[in-house]
Amino acid sequence: MKKMRLDPALQREAEQLAALADESIDTTDIPEASAAAWRDAVRPGLYRPVKQPVTLRLDADIVAWFKDHAAGVGYQTEINRVLRNYVASADRRAADGASA
Repeated sequence: MKKMRLDPALQREAEQLAALADESIDTTDIPEASAAAWRDAVRPGLYRPVKQPVTLRLDADIVAWFKDHAAGVGYQTEINRVLRNYVASADRRAADGASA
């Protein structure tokens, strides 16, 4: 992706803002977002996480099931989706347990 150049005045303003210490920024007019507010958050459609190639040994019947049930996508993509949903669910359960 090509990096856009800012006009000089905007660039100076951005540099000044970046140089500010976090403590000097007034955030009193911004309410704190609770964990519940983020529970159903989704990434924008253009987000593409970095993929890491791995070697993974799975039972043959599990691989066969994913190959048979991957609707319109590759079976590896489907395995990734299932694992991502599991992790998100486990995180939600952990957050619910921590807030209880």
